Amino acid sequence: MKELAGRLTALDPDAGAAVQVIAYFDRLAESRAGLEALVRGAAVLAGVPARLVDGERRVQVRVEADGTRRDSGSPPDPAWPSAALSPDGVPALWLERAGAEPSVVDAVILERAAGAVRRVLDRTRGRAPADDPALVETLLDATAPESARLHAARRLGLDPAARARALAPADGPPQVVPERTADEPPAGRVGAEPNVPLAGKAGAGTVIPPTGKFGAGPAAPPTRKAAAGPGVPLAGKAGAGPSVPPAGRAGAGPTIPLAGRVGVGPAVPVLRLPESWDAARVALRFASEEPGRRVVHAEELGSLALLADLVAPGAEPPADVLALEAAAATAPWLLATLDAVASTTSLRAAATEINVHHSTLQDRLTHAEHLLGWPVRTPQGRFRLQLALTLRHLTRP
Repeated sequence: MKELAGRLTALDPDAGAAVQVIAYFDRLAESRAGLEALVRGAAVLAGVPARLVDGERRVQVRVEADGTRRDSGSPPDPAWPSAALSPDGVPALWLERAGAEPSVVDAVILERAAGAVRRVLDRTRGRAPADDPALVETLLDATAPESARLHAARRLGLDPAARARALAPADGPPQVVPERTADEPPAGRVGAEPNVPLAGKAGAGTVIPPTGKFGAGPAAPPTRKAAAGPGVPLAGKAGAGPSVPPAGRAGAGPTIPLAGRVGVGPAVPVLRLPESWDAARVALRFASEEPGRRVVHAEELGSLALLADLVAPGAEPPADVLALEAAAATAPWLLATLDAVASTTSLRAAATEINVHHSTLQDRLTHAEHLLGWPVRTPQGRFRLQLALTLRHLTRP
């Protein structure tokens, strides 16, 4: 397909682009992508916001050209290029392109996206097989009617009267994890690092079974040293809380293999899972790759979550973050060292965390303070370091 698109582009740029659009939506359909992923694909390919409005099913999804979901209550402009979801239906998918005739590429985008959207709606609005992971998207969609979310919960084996959490992996579909029952170990964490399977289809989503072992994946890695201390430091370490009970033990809950960064939403009643999903996506912004905390629980952030409203993804980093990046470029050990200092209770604990002698850590910090331009061993300097490390995550595109 790539070779064909390349040849066609040389002859006719519109024809080559159309073939690429077809291939793109075919891949999304094969991976059972959800509604938001499909509308996002249309918006990004067209370079203008895309909007899905299905009044019959009470579905509204709007995505900006940069891929950001931003719903709108205003009605679509009839002059925008649009497509119906069925041959005799009314327009339901729109490209917000005003003042221009629809191009060939726009027409192909609308046709392929509308077909894929129709198939998803057929699956997620009452005609899906019981194990269809696309139901997770309906369960997490605040715009879906309550009856549709109740239906999705039941088809996914979730008790509507129970509580569950939404997980937001950085590189994978959304997840839903049932809250532990009364005879299981105390809840409040999904293990030390609630690992998220990323082997599923992109955009499809998965519900983690409430009991027993999940698949045959490896157990969660052991937790870090207790020196990380209670609570969630601004740039804490993964595994600061209790460890995951061994799989197979009574009441142990699922073993969930992890890869990458994950935000964990609070445990809520099943019908309020869209709220948990929103909180999980905020928590994901505070998570980091190594060094740092890969898994962040929304309820542990507290007032820190307010920083996510103040710092937009991709925003110009503050001066302290730029200083961190410049210093890290000259010393490969610097970020791991500063993260250990920011997230442990003492310098000796930090030295143990990164497996260096205490005197070596002191030498490193002297050098780091020279590069940064502020002390990191005073209470005020340590707080400034924690804040800089956190803002470094939040300014990530």
